Amino acid sequence: MIKQLIILIFLTGIIISQTKAQAIMKFNEFEPYLHRQNDTVYILNFWATWCRPCVKELPYFEQINQTHKQKKLKVILVSLDFAEDLETKLKPFIKRKNLQSEIIVMDDPDANSWIDKVDKNWSGAIPATLIYKADKRVFHEGSLNYQQIENLIKKVK
Repeated sequence: MIKQLIILIFLTGIIISQTKAQAIMKFNEFEPYLHRQNDTVYILNFWATWCRPCVKELPYFEQINQTHKQKKLKVILVSLDFAEDLETKLKPFIKRKNLQSEIIVMDDPDANSWIDKVDKNWSGAIPATLIYKADKRVFHEGSLNYQQIENLIKKVK
């Protein structure tokens, strides 16, 4: 019985760890994430493992995710790393940093065709964050700390 329980816990851990970075999307697949019309606050953070300011702010998004896990709030980390680096760079990074938020890998190199669709004021620089609830939206280009994210969340509630 104990052996079966250990095996079940082990397999559950594998399944959970494999689901964190499985969503590789082109922009047209991702675009619905920008327009959900419900009572949930969505935080979409655009980042990459090679971006030092992005990596520095990730713990704040993870903290927001934990602080608000009982509320209608969803943090989605949109990685702009190359999809071919998923196994060799991104997954090890996610494991090392113990990221728990949903992660989407944007595999659409023609960023000039979709940046304005995220926000018309976005230059394309990262980190960048879109926070919205239905039709209330705020966009921030540049680094954020925990309190700044909380303040942006209040603007869309």
